[in-house]
Amino acid sequence: MSPSPTDSMTLVAFLQAQNCSNLVASWRHPETRSDYMSAAYYQDIARILEHGKFHLAFFDDRLALPDRYGDSFRDVVENGVRAVKLDAASVLLTMGLATKRLGLGATYSTTYYEPFHVARVFATLDLLTEGRAAWNVVTSLNDSEALNFGHSAHLAHDLRYDRADEFLRVVQGHWSTWEEGAILGDKETGQFADSSRVHRLDHTGEWFKSRGPFTVPRSPQGHPVLIQAGQSGRGSDFAARWGDLVFVIYPDIEVARRSYAAFKNKVAAQGRDPRSVRIAPAVYAIVGESYAEAEDKKAAIDALVRPIDALALLSEALNFDLSRKRMDEPFSEEELQAVSGLRAILDRVITASGVKNPTLADFLHYSRRGTTDEFPTFVGSAGDIADQMEEWFTSGACDGFVLAATHMPGTYADFVLHVVPELQRRGLFHADYEGATLRENLGLSKPAAHEWKRAYGAH
Repeated sequence: MSPSPTDSMTLVAFLQAQNCSNLVASWRHPETRSDYMSAAYYQDIARILEHGKFHLAFFDDRLALPDRYGDSFRDVVENGVRAVKLDAASVLLTMGLATKRLGLGATYSTTYYEPFHVARVFATLDLLTEGRAAWNVVTSLNDSEALNFGHSAHLAHDLRYDRADEFLRVVQGHWSTWEEGAILGDKETGQFADSSRVHRLDHTGEWFKSRGPFTVPRSPQGHPVLIQAGQSGRGSDFAARWGDLVFVIYPDIEVARRSYAAFKNKVAAQGRDPRSVRIAPAVYAIVGESYAEAEDKKAAIDALVRPIDALALLSEALNFDLSRKRMDEPFSEEELQAVSGLRAILDRVITASGVKNPTLADFLHYSRRGTTDEFPTFVGSAGDIADQMEEWFTSGACDGFVLAATHMPGTYADFVLHVVPELQRRGLFHADYEGATLRENLGLSKPAAHEWKRAYGAH
């Protein structure tokens, strides 16, 4: 018997609509396909994931090349450091056309887009995929993104979250302004819809004004699932308030257990049921016929990594040009305050190093950016990997995993062929999808149409 959605491990594929996976070196792997600008590439990945009953294919994204290091794009272009970035929502639609049950999530920024636009993009995707869409809510990271949108500098960290909170209220409001049963489609009477079941939003706030009514009716799952990845103090509060699926980075199982419990408590403090929020850390899984074979595979992958990978990605994530620092030079208090990107990385490096003012070498060593050691890496046979995943899942460290790829699409093909059947045999992972929508498959309730009036402060 297949476990219920709340008992089953959540599995998410961590994808990039670009020339490499989350691991920059993946494009250099001899088995990685090079047709990453074709629909066939993404549709083949989608079919693999759906065959393996993955809940969701989730695309990370940035709105600029990672060119903060040395304020130059030359090295990242020549070394293929996430140098090609397609629009993830468009890619998801091609994947949706090739699948029936796989959830489809894309990253869109609250910092540089408008709420009505984002609401319509994802509501449309949700309808066209019959209730399988998810939006990964981000606040963007750095000045390169700001410059692409005509701004001289990126908003300060807390201001980005102030804007994001109001952005979410507006989007959620628009998604809920069409009630169930509003569309009649009565050709005999000529009445298309019941206007008493369609509402204006009439939002006026500090950051946004948006009138409505919205132009896209509700989908079979009500509205898209919300993904969030905030782990800094303010980001964590934001995730606890809004997230349905929370993507995290935990360095090891002990930190995961502590952080998981603390975050669930934070969700409860927001007045939400902690069981309604799924927490999934990023991991790599390298599977072989034996542990020794898998170790050899990992060594071969690690040999593909170049120094520019980490330097460019870390500069991008921190919104700080690391070319200005020597390896052994500590960051001053002023410089640490100037880090305005992913504060969670800064917090993690300071905690792990035990140093108040870490050096560039500390940042590279403890962040492990651009390497397979950035996330916990499960290595070994299918049984070895299932053992490690089972320990995390059953000991209060997570509700599932976001699986990153060392090469494409081989990581997912190997995992689906070897590890998924073992997880299913142990009763840890569902044997089939529980329903037609992403919410059903994640065990999430369908939001009520008028929730927005009560919860999101709409007028």
